[in-house]
Amino acid sequence: MKTFKLIMIMTAFLQFWSPSADAQIKTGDKVPVFSLQDQDGKTFDITTVLGKQPLVIYFYPKDETSVCTKEACSFRDAYQDFQRYGAMVIGISSDNVASHKHFATHHNLPFTLLSDPKNEVRKLFGVPKTFVIPGRVTYIVDKNGVVVHTFNSMRDGEKHVTESLEALKKMQ
Repeated sequence: MKTFKLIMIMTAFLQFWSPSADAQIKTGDKVPVFSLQDQDGKTFDITTVLGKQPLVIYFYPKDETSVCTKEACSFRDAYQDFQRYGAMVIGISSDNVASHKHFATHHNLPFTLLSDPKNEVRKLFGVPKTFVIPGRVTYIVDKNGVVVHTFNSMRDGEKHVTESLEALKKMQ
């Protein structure tokens, strides 16, 4: 009986703290319009790249944490592959601009990191949380601004890269 009550409490907690599945951006949806500060303090406006190239937009919990660092370094190591597909890689977390700058410099990250301190863009995309930890979701967006693939995995940061490359390959 105690286990059942614990499960019910955890379910209620997750429903309260996570966006509904209906709110999450899905394959076939248009990518939301947004602008955020990048690691250099410059404003990045997604409308300036829509229609020009595919986008790989990945949301991650926190700079310099184990899985997030592995994920970012995997995107870095495969960066030439993303360039071959003409894709722009964009990482987004709630960390501030200075944290992103340090993270990008420390790990030689050649792509854009965006600071979403109020989680406004995370909410626009409907990225779910795991308890109170921000989710890890990747969206592949075609040149027309349509989401063609999503991948959600908290533990397997490196698989976000392989999933992204497979989706880009299918778009060719």
